[in-house]
Amino acid sequence: MPKVTIYDMTGKSVGEKELSEAIFAVEPNKAVLHAVVKNYLANQRQGTQSTLTRTEVSGGGRKPWRQKGTGHARQGSTRAPQWTHGGVALGPKPRSYRYTLNKKMKVVGLKSALSAKVAANELIVVDAIKLDEYKTKTVVNMLKALGAERKALIVTDAVNKLLVGSAANIAGCKTSIVGEMNTYDVLNSGKTILTVAAVDKLEEVYAK
Repeated sequence: MPKVTIYDMTGKSVGEKELSEAIFAVEPNKAVLHAVVKNYLANQRQGTQSTLTRTEVSGGGRKPWRQKGTGHARQGSTRAPQWTHGGVALGPKPRSYRYTLNKKMKVVGLKSALSAKVAANELIVVDAIKLDEYKTKTVVNMLKALGAERKALIVTDAVNKLLVGSAANIAGCKTSIVGEMNTYDVLNSGKTILTVAAVDKLEEVYAK
């Protein structure tokens, strides 16, 4: 079983914890990781891009010249796609890019991402994150003490409103809970910080 050091908010070592091999020591499946990340990014797209077709561009009602005898190619409108200020042929229209993956692939992707973080020494476990008030400086100091000030994902077992509000102003810092964390956020973070309670909940849900 992989073993990690448990830290407190000041960066001081307060113990060790053995992690479940079923979650934190699997062989990362690169194909599944790619599929899960691609799915996540596709589902984030708004799909609101839109271009005007020749029927939607203003103008072009009059035939630019007579059909025959001018030496020009025949034209019926100045808003055809080949004209300047004409409509766009086959351009994008609003649509949804959303599609679904089965739950097994998402679970494999998350386990692969967490295992990769452990292997790279980029997973940090803290005993607890306790805040008495909304204080960004407290979270900044914690990240600095843990060596995670560059880019961090903080995961707790339940919603911590004081933590969410305090970390909201920190560039590169993101908070989540076990039930909402995703593979992309884990891979995209420089360091992933889990509380002991979050690790226990992960193992309870996914260590099967």
